[in-house]
Amino acid sequence: MSRKVGEFDRYDMNRKPNRQRLFALFVTWLISFPKTFYHRARIDKTKMPKELKPPYFLLCNHNSFMDFKVMTKAIFPKRANYVIALDGYVGIKWVNQTLGGICNRKFTRSISLVRNLLHARKFGDVIILFPEAKYTLCGTPNVLPASLGKMIRQMNIPVVSLIMHGHHINSPFWNKGNRKVRPVEAEMKLLFTQEQTQELSTDEINGILSETFVYDDYAWQKEKGIRVKYKKRAEGLHHVLYQCPSCNTEYKMTSLGHKLSCTHCAKEWEMTEFGEMRALSGVTEFTHIPDWYEWQRTNIRQELIDGTYQFNRAVRIESLPNTDGFIAFEKPGYLTHNLQGFKLEGEYNSETFDLHWPVSSLYSCQIEFNFMGKGDCVTLSTSEDTFYLYPDGSDFSVTKIALAVEELYSLRLKLPNSVSAKALQRLAT
Repeated sequence: MSRKVGEFDRYDMNRKPNRQRLFALFVTWLISFPKTFYHRARIDKTKMPKELKPPYFLLCNHNSFMDFKVMTKAIFPKRANYVIALDGYVGIKWVNQTLGGICNRKFTRSISLVRNLLHARKFGDVIILFPEAKYTLCGTPNVLPASLGKMIRQMNIPVVSLIMHGHHINSPFWNKGNRKVRPVEAEMKLLFTQEQTQELSTDEINGILSETFVYDDYAWQKEKGIRVKYKKRAEGLHHVLYQCPSCNTEYKMTSLGHKLSCTHCAKEWEMTEFGEMRALSGVTEFTHIPDWYEWQRTNIRQELIDGTYQFNRAVRIESLPNTDGFIAFEKPGYLTHNLQGFKLEGEYNSETFDLHWPVSSLYSCQIEFNFMGKGDCVTLSTSEDTFYLYPDGSDFSVTKIALAVEELYSLRLKLPNSVSAKALQRLAT
């Protein structure tokens, strides 16, 4: 999808990345090391061959902004190039270019990204990618792109993984801050030698990646016996746990302090200091937050199979065509998400537009909670634009939309036997 909306300058995604400047490297150390020292970051490198030198491809899981600081400690004292989303360049383009940033629009199929990764390979440094492309919502893995295996074969350099634990507990996406979690831990290991990236098939590489990107921050917290005494530790959790397991009502969950509650049936749960949920009355449906989250996923999957899922809503639109900042459209647009994918209708500068993202084009999507104080939003990108879409009202959940995107893509690729003939026909349209 390449149609442009509005006559704006676009960031040149074909711009070749710079090698990281030495003074920028020192700045990353200055920013990162106090934080890693405070959180007593422990990195297990027992599965990293001492003889391994850059260039190599470092794949990291994505829990919070602290990932970048621990990753800096992990590769010390080596220089790096980083894949950074366009919104991370706003107002600091020169800084990211000096750091060796490789700009990309999230969840788009970009030939320029691969070209720039191959260009950065020539520098002989570490090339860093967070392949999940967004922060985890509940301390468990996000979907990896199927194209990752092919990208690794094209890179033709060793591949290393860095799986970090505790960063989501310290600063969850739904309530960012510092909960003073320490120590945090990580494992760094060689996944593929350069020879193995060519000997293994794309499917074999993707299979190993799926087995590697397995983590659960809440299980890790319980195992390590780490207390979080922060009194507002549950505030914002309703953004992720939007459906009540007691009455099954959606969009009526709210949170305050260390409590989560349903305004429809009045049931309450508390989030303990060890990250578990406990009902204040009656049965505790889910003690483990990721179990509650995955229960919602199964409910959405059933809606898709039954053909009942539908999202239609007027949306405020902001565009991010470049790194200068967000451009608010004067008139609202209209967003539809159903079994055929996304459709965005709108108008800018008296010109109407109608954009489509079919199911096959999105294996996941970016969402934000109260982004910059403007509300919850869904982010959709083309090769030329990135749209931040803020639905009207309160009876919706962007988390549900994101889960629906992932399940639609999964169903489209491999439909279960339980899918009805009508659903098969709809999903094939």
